[in-house]
Amino acid sequence: MSVHDFSGVELLPDSGMPKQLFILLHGLGGEATNLLPLAHQLRAVYPEAAFLMPDGGMPFDGGGMGRQWYSLSGLNEENRHERVTAALPALKSLVKAAQDRLNILPPDTALVGFSQGANMSLELSASQDGIVGRVLAFSGRYSKMPEVAPELTTIHLLHGEDDYVISVSHARLAYEMLSALQGDATLDIASAVGHELHPVLVERALSRLQTHVPLRSWRRALGGD
Repeated sequence: MSVHDFSGVELLPDSGMPKQLFILLHGLGGEATNLLPLAHQLRAVYPEAAFLMPDGGMPFDGGGMGRQWYSLSGLNEENRHERVTAALPALKSLVKAAQDRLNILPPDTALVGFSQGANMSLELSASQDGIVGRVLAFSGRYSKMPEVAPELTTIHLLHGEDDYVISVSHARLAYEMLSALQGDATLDIASAVGHELHPVLVERALSRLQTHVPLRSWRRALGGD
């Protein structure tokens, strides 16, 4: 294992080149190390993968040592999409640079985000179809519902029923919209769970990663139908 500072934390396989890449994005006011427990849980299942946990690109508005991906100052529903979209180029560059450096293809890359990190993951997959093969969005939301579903990215939505920071209604609506657009998406909602990386949701995420066959693979097998 190698821990490397690139404004974040990086875990590499014990030996050999990585075969998969997981990029984990923390929530508002958090930092890369917040996601180390989740990275280790994923690493137990995917020991040949690399795990990158970058720090958000901006100091947290609330002060302290935390970071954020975009500011909440003056944020409202009218400017939310513009605010989030403005933060995407930096994340896109980070993902591309990591894939190039580690020689990992987009289908073998997953974005895993919590809260604001989940928002960023969802928006990047909506604007850059196929930049990653999977998105695991814990307690997140779209700033604007996609008009076209990604064809090359599977979206896994994971949310607490009692989330009072980002309502579970956002996850339900996103799933309904993606399904209506014939996108590849799953939805898991945990009862009596709030805005947190709850073990039940992490367990479901691991199950989805191991058992969910992407819709695009089924379509290829069925001759494109």
